[in-house]
Amino acid sequence: MLLISFMIIILMILVNIIMFISTILSKKMINDREKNSPFECGFDPKSSSRLPFSLRFFLITIIFLIFDVEITLILPMIMVIKLSNIFMWSLTSIIFITILIIGLYHEWNQGMLNWSK
Repeated sequence: MLLISFMIIILMILVNIIMFISTILSKKMINDREKNSPFECGFDPKSSSRLPFSLRFFLITIIFLIFDVEITLILPMIMVIKLSNIFMWSLTSIIFITILIIGLYHEWNQGMLNWSK
């Protein structure tokens, strides 16, 4: 038991030494230009955080989340069709899809699906 504990301690020390040496020898800077550049949001990370936020970006994100949740709700409905009453399943599916189609029509009518203006 003592031998195993001693080997584990030696291995941990050895791993820490190797990690320390690799950190010193690596040529990466902590504040790398790529790490400080904006990622998928379009904002400059060095500028003020109180700049006006694009409402269009926010609404496109909300549309994506709505239709992402839609898929997570429709897929189980397909799996449950064998276990449930076909009338209740059809009624629930029709109501759910009707609500989604009305929402899609509203977004289309408001011009949210136009990508360029």
